[in-house]
Amino acid sequence: MSNAIHHIAVPANEPVMSYAPGSPERKALKEALHEAKSKEIELPAFINGKRILEGEKVSAHPPHEHKHTLGHFYRGTKEHVHQAIDAALGAKESWAATPWHERAAVFLRAADLLAGPFRAKMNAATMLAQSKNAFQAEIDAVAELCDFFRFNAYFLQEIYREQPLHSPRGIWNKLEYRPLEGFVLAITPFNFTSIAANLPAAPALCGNTVVWKPAETQIYSAVVIMELFEAAGLPPGVINLIYTDGPVVGDIVFKHRDFAGLHFTGSTGVFQQLWKEIGNNITTYRSYPRVVGETGGKDFIVAYKDADPVQVAVACLRGAFEFQGQKCSAASRAYISASIWPAVKERLLADMKTLKMGSVEDFGNFINAVIDERSFDKIAKYIDGEKANPKAEIIAGGGYDKSEGYFIEPTVIVSTDPKSTTMCEEIFGPVLTLYVYDDADWEKTLELVDNTSPYALTGAVFATDRNVIDQATKALANAAGNFYVNDKPTGAVVGQQPFGGARGSGTNDKAGSALNLTRWISPRLIKENFNPPVDYRYPFLG
Repeated sequence: MSNAIHHIAVPANEPVMSYAPGSPERKALKEALHEAKSKEIELPAFINGKRILEGEKVSAHPPHEHKHTLGHFYRGTKEHVHQAIDAALGAKESWAATPWHERAAVFLRAADLLAGPFRAKMNAATMLAQSKNAFQAEIDAVAELCDFFRFNAYFLQEIYREQPLHSPRGIWNKLEYRPLEGFVLAITPFNFTSIAANLPAAPALCGNTVVWKPAETQIYSAVVIMELFEAAGLPPGVINLIYTDGPVVGDIVFKHRDFAGLHFTGSTGVFQQLWKEIGNNITTYRSYPRVVGETGGKDFIVAYKDADPVQVAVACLRGAFEFQGQKCSAASRAYISASIWPAVKERLLADMKTLKMGSVEDFGNFINAVIDERSFDKIAKYIDGEKANPKAEIIAGGGYDKSEGYFIEPTVIVSTDPKSTTMCEEIFGPVLTLYVYDDADWEKTLELVDNTSPYALTGAVFATDRNVIDQATKALANAAGNFYVNDKPTGAVVGQQPFGGARGSGTNDKAGSALNLTRWISPRLIKENFNPPVDYRYPFLG
């Protein structure tokens, strides 16, 4: 038995590979893409370490080539939910008793496997099934996920170091950090492979066992994640991956006595409904469940009159259109000072004319497809609504076509109404709506930015004057959980910019930091008295 005090050094962020022409990583990724497309595979659920191929058969297709079949998964039943819960509870005692450094070793090994032999396979799966270009897949499915694994292990170590400040003579005060009592449910989105893996992995690192329900459009890469966990030595039953419909999962999980927590990323409406259901069943549970959620956003860029127009234009383009605007942090509304608008417009439109759209297999394509037909139809409806709006002008894009894939042109709308539909509602697609304000209305514009949206996830200010930057930072203190100065509001890096928002955007528990891990821990204070008293009388009684 090891009695050493183990130490994890401060991690370095995983380097992002360039995939430049002629690079070895580009060659490996091309081969992995070809290999994945050359065959149809079965996509099993994973319950207690066993691969499950039962239920309604459903095909998986690339969003940019929906006539091609990548494979099939099997939509689960309520029995799979019960089996996953039983597996998680069955693995609980052993996993919770596993020394923390052994748990950490699983995820540290997973990071190195992902950075090495799994790199091309994970990127290829994310590119094909979620229509991410090579760079967007690399920063998500590999770099950020490696960072989650490594930094979370380091943060857990630092949490465990936290002990009571003082133990007087004759007393030893100790804190220990237990996992939650019961199992955790992780519900994950399609848009980030790293989030899909981290939501079950973070509670598991802390000693919890997990039932994981991913978005159906992310199942293809979810299977690779489970293969990675297995290769890293994660014991059976610690994380159980199921494909049962959400309402069926919720109806069982949220009525279970041992439900201990929800780790969620998805829409605000769904999260609020789940919270209500948990509240309605609150007397059922052993303990009050931990509810952690990162939900919607209507993220902004606001540019002052002294901002650099080129920097603003590039931030708008990258912030709004990378991964087709399907990031919770994507810039979907912008407020531009009238004096710099002509220069911003000129650069933005010039750059947008150079954007190529198409399959992820052509590395020259900046824009790929949106995730599925439902999303396509929703975004197209927003665009059509603005085409008919006399207060709006589409100055770029506006086209869409789903004959081969779910392709929507990156679209820029200029609105004279700062409370128009596309300035207020989350679209989750490649649509940016701009409002040009009079220079004299700077302070009113800050109020407008703060009050327009129910969300508070990310936002950015562009300005040169330091007093103006300070003014905006204060005025927008509650408008964004991640606030950027002279930078686009996307691209948070683990260990550098812990991510999360408040208001309608979630519980702001900051994924990629120790703050998130503390939500999956139940501390216990132990006070030991080395010389207990033998007389009840205090001196004041004399």
